[in-house]
Amino acid sequence: MRVADYASAAALEMPATGSQRAVGPDLLRALAVLMVMLWHLPRPARVGVLPDIWPWGWLGVDVFFVLSGYLIGGQLMARLAKGQGVDFADFYLRRAFRILPAFLVVLALYLLVPTMREGKDMLPAWRFLTFSMNWNLDGKAAGTFSSAWSLCVEEYFYLLAPPVLLALRGRARWIGLAVAGAILIGGMALRAKLYLDAPDLPWNLYMARLYYPTWVRLDGLLLGVLLAAGRTFQPKAMARWLPAWAALLGGLVLLAGALLVIKDQGPALDFAGATFGYPMFSLAVALLLSAALDAEPWLAKVPLPGVAALATLSYSLYLVHKPVYTLDKAWLGSEALAGWPAFTLYGCTALVAALALHHVVERPFLALRDRVLKR
Repeated sequence: MRVADYASAAALEMPATGSQRAVGPDLLRALAVLMVMLWHLPRPARVGVLPDIWPWGWLGVDVFFVLSGYLIGGQLMARLAKGQGVDFADFYLRRAFRILPAFLVVLALYLLVPTMREGKDMLPAWRFLTFSMNWNLDGKAAGTFSSAWSLCVEEYFYLLAPPVLLALRGRARWIGLAVAGAILIGGMALRAKLYLDAPDLPWNLYMARLYYPTWVRLDGLLLGVLLAAGRTFQPKAMARWLPAWAALLGGLVLLAGALLVIKDQGPALDFAGATFGYPMFSLAVALLLSAALDAEPWLAKVPLPGVAALATLSYSLYLVHKPVYTLDKAWLGSEALAGWPAFTLYGCTALVAALALHHVVERPFLALRDRVLKR
């Protein structure tokens, strides 16, 4: 599967159809959502080895960014490689039907059911509707539905990726690499400057300046796009210079290095982590994704129960797990939720809510999308 196989890329987004899926991307997507759920899991429910893993749970979002960059970049460049240009209406309609219905339902529930709110306050609805709530977001003062910050980053990526890639079509290869390098190095330089300007910021202000904003979190999306570009336009070179074993080995080495740089300090990193941690981790994920795509024939033979289901429900799980955790504590009392019973309850209630959102909202709107686009 060395050639740009966009059936594989599209399999990252096949939850409504029951079509054949790519195991490697599904595995990463399932791992990403479990990491995010662990990061938000209340402390009394972190049992077994979970307290040791918990400090890195927030990195699940960065795994999602790499997957999204690869998926969206792959879809767009598949058309460009065939000389078809970009069908903007088709692309944006697909994105809208995929993202907005479930997001708007959960936003409406947050607005109508205050018991669901995990933070002290909530930003006005227009900040969520314009996907600008991640700009200067103080999670301590207005932490309700703060997990929507990553959707804001992705929505602006969806908006800008088609015209940027279209503008680069037919240009010399070095121009595209120069643009990518400028984005990557510019992001690192910006985070370095923001950190050095105020190195002793409390965590909430650090997050507002160096973690949530779109302009400091493009590393994962960019590296996912670069992986898609290599597999689209240079499949033979990728097969020669980055075989599966080399991608796997390089990914594991970079992953170990990234975790050493990031340490166990959570998302509010020191200078080295803020500057270099994000691109190192994202590059590690991109290499592991490349290895997984090449190993698809073998991975497909390995029994991985529950992985496809978790990958299918990942978007709904991402949206509902925090308000469900909050409702569990409100209904049963935080003092009663500890140990394995609490872990089981949090996980099961989040899974039930995600199943409901997926089957009641996601699937019907994806089916509606298919009918609309057929016209």
